[in-house]
Parts: sequence; C-alpha cells; structure tokens
Amino acid sequence: MGGKALIVIDIQNDFCPGGSLAVDGGDEVVPVINRLIGEFEHVILTQDWHPADHSSFASQHPGKAPFDDIEMAYGPQRLWPDHCVQGSRGAEFHPDLNVTPAELIIRKGFRRGIDSYSAFFENDHATPTGLAGYLRERGLTDLTLAGLATDFCVAYSAIDAVEQGFNARVILEGSRAIDLAGSLDAMTAKMRAAGVDII
Repeated sequence: MGGKALIVIDIQNDFCPGGSLAVDGGDEVVPVINRLIGEFEHVILTQDWHPADHSSFASQHPGKAPFDDIEMAYGPQRLWPDHCVQGSRGAEFHPDLNVTPAELIIRKGFRRGIDSYSAFFENDHATPTGLAGYLRERGLTDLTLAGLATDFCVAYSAIDAVEQGFNARVILEGSRAIDLAGSLDAMTAKMRAAGVDII
C-alpha cells in the first residue's frame, strides 16, 4: 500500500489578508492545515518564490494591469501584482503555520521567464519541479492537498498529481479561492473531470 502525504500549497503572507495578492479569508485555512499537518507522517510545503522582475508581474509589461492576460512563449499567462518576491516578508510562510514537520519545501516560479502554478510543473507543463520523483522514491502515492488558492495553484497541482499517477484529494475546508470570473467553479469541474476527489 502506498504512503500518504499532505501537500500544503503556498500559505504565504502575500496570499493572506494584507498581502499584495491576498485571497479572501486566506489566513482562515492556517488552523485547519495545522490540524492536518498533525495527522500526516509526511508533509510537503510549496512556496511561490519569484525574482523581483518576474515575467508574470504586470509591472514588467508597460501598459498592462494586474489580472490582464497576455500570450507567452508557453501559452496564455495571467498577469499578477508583484508578489512572493524572493527573500521578502510577503514570500515568507504565514507566521502561524506549523512548518516544523515539513520534510520538503518545493519552491516554484523562481525562473524569471516562466510562471508556475502547479507543485509538479512550471506553466509550460514540461519543466518539472522534482516533486513527482521525490514522491515516487519515497513511495508516497496518496496525496492530500490544501492551501492557496483553490482555483489556481491547488487545482493545477491536484490535476497534475493525477496525471502523474498519484491519487489526489483536495480539502476545501483548508483552501480558499481567488475566484476570478467564475474560475473556482471552472477549476473545480476540471479537477473532478481529472479524477481528483473534492472533500
């Protein structure tokens, strides 16, 4: 039987109230996730980790505003406010998150020219983060995901997990969504279609 792991997605200051890309109620998931962390032997955290001139920042595209969509070499890309800049307070994990039990932190989005929503791949869907190999070597096949935001990094991570042969479930109580123009319903439907269990 495969081992179980909890993957905690991007519980960082910039995604919590007061942050530059705050998700409504983002900090409300922290006690829920801390409880989950206590229930799992294997805990992995992801951390958005952008250089200050990252190509997904609207500030790098004159005439563009946050939440505009542009075309990049790897496909469509939503532009964001500057967030989770390497070494900044905004990139730090929420101070109340129990990070001590984590055995691995996957940093993503550190390549200037490409964004990364998924814990498994950059947004070209080809450049791996190394997470799948780590999980396979450890025999961890049953994945529970929670974090920020449900309709972006959590959803893309869960869908990629299934496509990589893992069992994946998303805990909605431990996740919050940005929900841009119906993105939560759309991505929830995509997760279900991919075979992700929504709890």
